[in-house]
Amino acid sequence: MTRRYYAPDLPTAGGTLALSDEEASHAARVMRAKAGDTITLFDGRGHESRATITAIDKRNCVVEAGSAVAVNREPSCRMRFGIALPKPDRAKELIERLTELGVHRVTPLVCNRTQRPPTESLLSKLQRIVIESSKQCERNVLMSIDASMPIDAFLAESHATKPHATKPHATRPHAGACWIAHPDGRPIRTAAAECQDATTATVLIGPEGGFSDEEVHWAIESGFEQVGLGARIYRVETAACVLAAHLAG
Repeated sequence: MTRRYYAPDLPTAGGTLALSDEEASHAARVMRAKAGDTITLFDGRGHESRATITAIDKRNCVVEAGSAVAVNREPSCRMRFGIALPKPDRAKELIERLTELGVHRVTPLVCNRTQRPPTESLLSKLQRIVIESSKQCERNVLMSIDASMPIDAFLAESHATKPHATKPHATRPHAGACWIAHPDGRPIRTAAAECQDATTATVLIGPEGGFSDEEVHWAIESGFEQVGLGARIYRVETAACVLAAHLAG
């Protein structure tokens, strides 16, 4: 069980710090931590610190933290995923896995076949799952989750941030990968091999039922390449993990 706790206000030079209500409760009620125990704190921005619990009860936990140090466990490729999120229970598992795989940012997409956009309440719960998953997998940078966005707005934003247009199937050893998961795309292994040194990646994954033909056309016009995941059709969360694993590896 984890002895890591999220402390967004972790002092750079160390010092006395009170954990948040959620983290204090987890330490006391779940981990049954005691005064004198040594734990690890992380700030979600790439730093961690060793700390000693000085006082603890059911609602409060005060620690004496050492100096914060930068510990990088991020993949070399900075990944942003635009995903039409599945139902809440599956979305929670999806976010947990993508956090572990090192995805930097997730933008929930609203597509033509989206049945119900994610609520603010769900997005808040998903962000808490990011924290819990980061504690477990020893990641020091929190994956960010955006507000939901229509796919056309996402494509316009992604297109505007590209340094230059690239031709489909062109080898881009140091440029960003731009993929849309689609059955008609070329094999993921081929696409991944050509982008193995990519430092950024933007990936689109559609809802159950897939992207509409219009959305696929928009994506291609915006510089995205169709990437296929094999002969079988995956659920949203499975497709996302397959793509992230290829990029994180």
